[in-house]
Amino acid sequence: MARKHRITHGQAFQKEGLFLPGDIYICNDRIVSEEEYSSCSGEETVTDAEGCIVIPGLTDIHFHGCMGSDCCDGSEEAFRRIAEYELRQGVTSITPATMTMPEETLAQICQTVKGFSFAGGADLCGLYMEGPFISTAKKGAQNESYIHIADTEMLKRLQELSGNKVRTVVVAPETEGAMEFIRQNSGSIRISIAHTTADYETAKKALSLGASQLTHMFNAMPPLSHRAPGPIGAAADDGDCMVELICDGVHVHPSAVRTAFKIFGDSRIILISDSMRAAGMADGDYDLGGQAVTVKGNLAVLEDGTLAGSVTNLMDCLRTAVKSMGIPLASAVKCAAVNPARAVGIIKDYGTLEPGKYANIVILDKALEIRAIFHKGEAV
Repeated sequence: MARKHRITHGQAFQKEGLFLPGDIYICNDRIVSEEEYSSCSGEETVTDAEGCIVIPGLTDIHFHGCMGSDCCDGSEEAFRRIAEYELRQGVTSITPATMTMPEETLAQICQTVKGFSFAGGADLCGLYMEGPFISTAKKGAQNESYIHIADTEMLKRLQELSGNKVRTVVVAPETEGAMEFIRQNSGSIRISIAHTTADYETAKKALSLGASQLTHMFNAMPPLSHRAPGPIGAAADDGDCMVELICDGVHVHPSAVRTAFKIFGDSRIILISDSMRAAGMADGDYDLGGQAVTVKGNLAVLEDGTLAGSVTNLMDCLRTAVKSMGIPLASAVKCAAVNPARAVGIIKDYGTLEPGKYANIVILDKALEIRAIFHKGEAV
């Protein structure tokens, strides 16, 4: 039986980055126009969003896990637990991230993702491959034992096993074979500069060859300085390169976040959580990519004090950006919903409240607390 639902009286997010009053019409699993809605069969149900804002479900393109599970567990059970938690936070589409691991581990993850389907959680739209093609000097919380030179044939093997679901792969452009890797693969997969010691000129060359993103900007890369602008300066000059930001209040100072928005604008920034398996869990001892991690509050560190991802989900990162960092709400939503969907190539179905998109919708009150979530038209 057809489902017919109308969300009324809310301030609805527009793809341009503002809010306007207006109704949202849902027929089955899609948002439709008012005209299409009138011909949709079924009994109408209505949600009154008076005093609330209506936004697209968020898309987290770079995070590792939550609720005790991690992408690198490689099991359907882990992906179900991850997807279920993310959906309940208003993150309705995801591309979980692998770590620097042996190829056989990455192969198992890819095989699981290829056949994964779970209606009770966020839509798993692909994988984000963070490592193993990174720099030892800027490995961060990645396991140095498994760092590998950039390898097109390895990527092809993994992509085939995944059913072409690897959406993004990271690379340190200064490492052996990296430039040729970028040149060979940038036409078929999104390449992000990451865990790198690249200077301005090297990063600029990588971007000219087809790299188009910076992974968790400011972290695990040279800083932006007046004589050595590094990859951040190269990305700013490129004009099209998008940059990821972790707005958990730990990884990037609020002033640096505000500065990034002034430099890149809200069309080129992607908010990510970079969360690990401790997100949604109590303080304690966990692991990330086989390395011991201690979590206390919103801080996760390796034994040597290195930051080990975050323990904050993307919706909480959005709240922090708005409430603690002074980022306009419409800009934060654009960077957590529209831009990530555009970056990983799913904007046709996700990211905005336009007719034709999946009805993945979140209703927030004025305090940015969730009042309702719809996933493909179904109330969560």
